[in-house]
Amino acid sequence: MTVTSLTQFPRRRRSARRNRPIELSGSFAHQGHRLHYTEYGSGPRVVVLMHGIMLTRRMHAPLARRLAREGFRVITMDLLGHGESERPPESWHYSMTAFGEQAVALLDHLDIDQAVMGGTSLGANVSLEVAVAAPERLHGMVVEMPVLDNAIVAGLLVFGPLLLAARFVPISVRAVALAASLVPHGSQWVDVVTDTLEQEPAGMAALLHGVLFGRTAPPKSIRKQITVPTLVIGHQGDPIHPFGDADTLAADMPHAEFIQARSPVELRTDPQRLSTAIASFCGRCYEFDESQAV
Repeated sequence: MTVTSLTQFPRRRRSARRNRPIELSGSFAHQGHRLHYTEYGSGPRVVVLMHGIMLTRRMHAPLARRLAREGFRVITMDLLGHGESERPPESWHYSMTAFGEQAVALLDHLDIDQAVMGGTSLGANVSLEVAVAAPERLHGMVVEMPVLDNAIVAGLLVFGPLLLAARFVPISVRAVALAASLVPHGSQWVDVVTDTLEQEPAGMAALLHGVLFGRTAPPKSIRKQITVPTLVIGHQGDPIHPFGDADTLAADMPHAEFIQARSPVELRTDPQRLSTAIASFCGRCYEFDESQAV
């Protein structure tokens, strides 16, 4: 009996892999720098997901696979200074508006006219920048953990020391990166953590300088004019992503709906409820546009 159970588990895992939608990685050049992305699934209903600051596109792989199984074509991208994308050492390369331009460039590269665009933290704010600069490219947005005015002080307290370390004690960043490179890969969240720790001091310092001292998000007066359908996800107990920022954003935007996460990590550790809500919202975005076209 025990032997039978042991032999069945590998078959189940192989079956799950066979049922997983196709995944393809690619890259493209934008303003002289190479950006990397991964596609999950296929079809005309496109969702683009972007990561948080210093994280990589790998963080959204579980959600991307879930949405791909629901029939969406999902694309995750490493923004400049993250993951496999290039990491120039000049801070002027990094800003929310520049990241927004990179997201639009991804759509152009893949010949995608419109998509539902979303992300977490940094990726959420990048989606807002796309909604301001190119709203015609969006069917909708999924904005998790947006960072607005209430998070500025906490962000400086958390990321300020990292900026100083990267600028003035680069050996510490290199040592952490070396240690992270020795950790075996293969586990989703271990890989996400090691990806985050494998930083280059000059690129990391430039990224943090550009983001911390640039525009955090479109101002309230502009947010009120964003008419793109939006799902906002917020939670309590996180000073970098305050509940008030998510709640305020949902109130500012005329076509936003709000869902409260039970914790900052619910979508990662217990994703069923939120991923179902995200899939439903993305489906409604496309159904609405199709009914409008008719």
